[in-house]
Amino acid sequence: MIDFLPTFARRFAALDKDSLECLGELYSADALFIDPLHEIRGLAALRRYFAELYANVQELRFEFHGCDEVHEGEGYLRWSMSYRHPRLAGGRPIRVDGCSHLLWQDGRVYRHRDYFDAGALLYEHLPVFGRAIAWLKRRLA
Repeated sequence: MIDFLPTFARRFAALDKDSLECLGELYSADALFIDPLHEIRGLAALRRYFAELYANVQELRFEFHGCDEVHEGEGYLRWSMSYRHPRLAGGRPIRVDGCSHLLWQDGRVYRHRDYFDAGALLYEHLPVFGRAIAWLKRRLA
């Protein structure tokens, strides 16, 4: 399964609001998806999550920079996500780097955990929180 991670990354990057039916080819029915803001259990819930995500952004794109297979059925993907939301950053693109830890079996992911800076993704771009976080970062630097 040495090709699993690059294949998964390519297929995941190709997802959009019109291709969410393909999630069943990437994830098992009982998949667990975790990121700093969400914990989602099951393929049906994952489809709803992605449908809401794509409905609320004007653009969403993933670029994968590398992958590391720890051993068969476990590995990491390094990525950058770019998105635009009409109410964040004045609608300008927001870019966040992250990493995904994946566990898979029989060609489908059953556990997907994303690691990224939630502040860089969301909080820094909210009108009130953004100013407070910027002030706090300056104070701590």
